[in-house]
Amino acid sequence: MRGSEYILSLMIWVGLCLAVGFVAGRFSPGVWYASLKKPNWTPPGWVFPVVWTILYIMMGLSAWIIWQETGFREAALPLSFFLLQLIFNGLWTWLFFDLHRPGLAFLDIVLLWVLILVTLVLFWASRPLAGALLLPYLVWVGFASTLNFAIWRMN
Repeated sequence: MRGSEYILSLMIWVGLCLAVGFVAGRFSPGVWYASLKKPNWTPPGWVFPVVWTILYIMMGLSAWIIWQETGFREAALPLSFFLLQLIFNGLWTWLFFDLHRPGLAFLDIVLLWVLILVTLVLFWASRPLAGALLLPYLVWVGFASTLNFAIWRMN
């Protein structure tokens, strides 16, 4: 792979992840979210876009490492899990912020956490660095799951 193809493929993987975040970001928290009871350990609003941007970049880099190592055909299983978890990632925002369904969103985020874990294990088996890049994402989604559950139960 030439240098320009190398960079372009990295930009595509990172761009795909950032695009999910961008589309999900269209579902603004709005008045509904502001009116919800939240635990006192809820981070301030500005934390979420900062953390998610960093995580999306790390996710894209992780997938790119797996893809560039063997190509999609050889890495079809781990990359399929990666793409599936990306769908569940975007779906959560729609369920929570657009449909105002924190209970359904909680089910989604628990499934998302499991899919991230499976993806992480598959990536780690091929390239430990690729798996390690998903660890902060797994931890953050675990925290977000707890927050989602607390908000659901408090309201």
